Amino acid sequence: MRSPRALIPLLSICAAAAVVAAALTGASIEGLQGDGAPAPAAHADGAAPRPEPVTINAMTWNVCGGAEPGCPLGADPAALSAQVTQRMRATEVGGRKVAANAVLLQEVCEGHVRAFKKAASGWAWAFAAPSKGASCAEGQGRLGVAIGTEAPLAGVERTELPAPAGRAPVALCGEVPSWTTRVCVTQLGPSEDAAGRRKQATAFAALAGTGRVLFGGDLGAAPESPAFDPLYRAYEECDQSGPSRAGAMTRQDWTGAAVEKTDYLFITKSAAVSCSVPAERVKASDHRPMSAVIRFP
Repeated sequence: MRSPRALIPLLSICAAAAVVAAALTGASIEGLQGDGAPAPAAHADGAAPRPEPVTINAMTWNVCGGAEPGCPLGADPAALSAQVTQRMRATEVGGRKVAANAVLLQEVCEGHVRAFKKAASGWAWAFAAPSKGASCAEGQGRLGVAIGTEAPLAGVERTELPAPAGRAPVALCGEVPSWTTRVCVTQLGPSEDAAGRRKQATAFAALAGTGRVLFGGDLGAAPESPAFDPLYRAYEECDQSGPSRAGAMTRQDWTGAAVEKTDYLFITKSAAVSCSVPAERVKASDHRPMSAVIRFP
């Protein structure tokens, strides 16, 4: 395990882009959205109450659940579901084992999410797939992205990000009222040109908003990409070091060697965070998971 960045207080959040005007609703979320819960009530003068401090143990992971040959367990959904569940229950951050209470998953199948609902009692789950998304092996449904939280999810929305017709990646967002936190996940394609990826990143930031946020996923390019300027201006990435764009490599080649960072967790700049990526090969996927302990004041 690499040495994590120490917990440090961060600066107050900058304004993100304006919220996307309307979410596209091409496909349903297949009945996997979380149980709703009301948002905190405002004070009599109309001001929102100050949210209570909260600690979130988060993990983002492209689990490579598709049927293509490059996915080690794509043809064995039961084994992959077991690996993901095991990692949720004991992931390492800062040299110690922690149980995740929020997960962002990419290249995950509907069948996997159904298995997680059974294995993680009391969790809320939401799933969404691109309109022209791939199908999974062994009758596991479609390939997409998912959010899991150990607290009720409300206001779950599926939104297609800007892209040429038929290639739109999907973003999935929901509110966790008990944490006063908005959670979002997406996966951007590695083949997007810089201008297209920037539009997608800007739209994704707008969906996350300017409050207490936790969002990310596999964004398909390295931190130095100018396409991610809107994200790094408005938020802190959990594995960056000060103002520089840095972080452990998360994507693996066919030998299991880590070759590039394409996986991200962005958070509100007022939070404190410790972030870790396994130093050793992860055999269940072609990506290594990124885990973080996030403390919102």
